[in-house]
Formats: sequence, C-alpha cells, structure tokens
Amino acid sequence: MATTNSLHHHHHSSSYTHHRHNLHSQSHFGPTSLSLKQPTSAATFSLICSASSSSSSASVSAVSTTNASATTAETATKFDVLENHLVNQNFRQADEETRRLLIQIAGEAAVKRGYVFFSEVKTISTEDLQTIDNLWTKHSDGRFGYSVQRKIWLKVKKDFTRFFVKVEWMKLLDTEVVQYNYRAFPDEFKWELNDETPLGHLPLTNALRGTQLLKCVLSHPAFATADDNSGETEEELNRGVAVAKEQTGVGADKRVFNTNYSF
Repeated sequence: MATTNSLHHHHHSSSYTHHRHNLHSQSHFGPTSLSLKQPTSAATFSLICSASSSSSSASVSAVSTTNASATTAETATKFDVLENHLVNQNFRQADEETRRLLIQIAGEAAVKRGYVFFSEVKTISTEDLQTIDNLWTKHSDGRFGYSVQRKIWLKVKKDFTRFFVKVEWMKLLDTEVVQYNYRAFPDEFKWELNDETPLGHLPLTNALRGTQLLKCVLSHPAFATADDNSGETEEELNRGVAVAKEQTGVGADKRVFNTNYSF
C-alpha cells in the first residue's frame, strides 16, 4: 500500500523538488521502492498490474479456504450431539437423536414429512450411516449399532420375528402357551449398558409401518462386508420386500406373536 501511494504521488508531481522529496520518502520502504521507474513506463504499469493480480488471487484463495473450512466444520458438527449422548452413556437420548439424524440425512422430503420412507434409505450416503454406526459401536464396546444388528439379522436368515426376539425388542409373556409381545416404548426397552443388555438392542428402528425400513437400513452398502453373503439384489431393495413372512408348513414356528409395533 505504501508503494502504491508513492507511485500516485510521483505521477502527479511535476517539479524536481517534489520528485526528490518522493524519492526520499521511498527510501523508508526498502529495496522494492528503489526499483520503481517513471510511472509512465511499461515496467511501472507491469508492477502495478502484477501487484493487483496477486492481491486478487490471494483474496480468492482465502475465500475458497474459508468455504472449505466451513463445509468441514458443518460435517464435523452434524454428529456432535449424538456423540455427546453416547460418550455420556445417555442411550435414550442417543436413540432419539439417531432417528432425527436419519430423517435429516434422508433428504428434504423426509424432513418435511417427519419420517423416512424405506425407498429413501438407498439415497443416504454411506459415509453418514457409517459415522452413526461407528459412534454407536465405539461407545458401547461393540454391543450396539446397525452393523451389530445386521450380523444378528443375517444369522437368523433375515427372519425379523427371530431377530426381534434375539435383540429383545419382543418379550416373552408369562402364559401357558409360549407367546411374545413387542415391548412398550420407551419404558420396557433397556437404556443401560450392562452384562444383561442384549446384543444389538439399540438403536431402535420404528417398525410401525412394517419392516421395510429396517430391512433397507440393514441392507445398506454401508454395513456390507465381504463375508456376510447377504445376497441382496437392487430389485429387492427398491421394492422393500419384507423378509419376515408368516411361517407355514413343515418346521413352522408355533409361537404366538402379538404384532403391535410401537417403537
């Protein structure tokens, strides 16, 4: 800035005295000022343009860096609330925040609607789902998370009735006939992590509209591994085919279930 002011002063000076005074003033700004020529010369014009161009480039670079930093910060803070709940073992609050996040990352339509359609799950980014799952598994010693639930689901051959029993979303009733009923939300679910907490009990996925949503979440590529042999096809995912079917014929499950999804 000091050099530019000096050039401006020099350009409008016509007397030798002013010229000497200007050179004297330039001596306070170091070697760069000493290299200046008459402002009408090509060298001076080139220097001015070069300085202006460098300044503009620096400004653009600074703006780009700021925008990149803002994007990174937004990604970093999106899951901060969930992480805070999990770090403090507030699993009930973490479960609620997980549902809120799923709606948010599923897109604008899901946000306006207030819940996620099973067909929207495939549009959720792998990175987002893995981040949520990693937080759950990390802060539960590997006992909670979608990837944990997926392993259980595959182990029971994708039978959701057996899956609900395994993760204890259903409870055994005290009756003469073996009967199971779905736990009442939220009081009958287990919000503490201890030796008696069933593997894969959290996070919950609302199955009020059926098991399609849960199926699509557990079938998402974010949780697929090379050795799980899931066998899912794109056609199945798009249709949201429910794996849990009524058992009939040889080997049918004779237990009685009260189908009342309330979580």
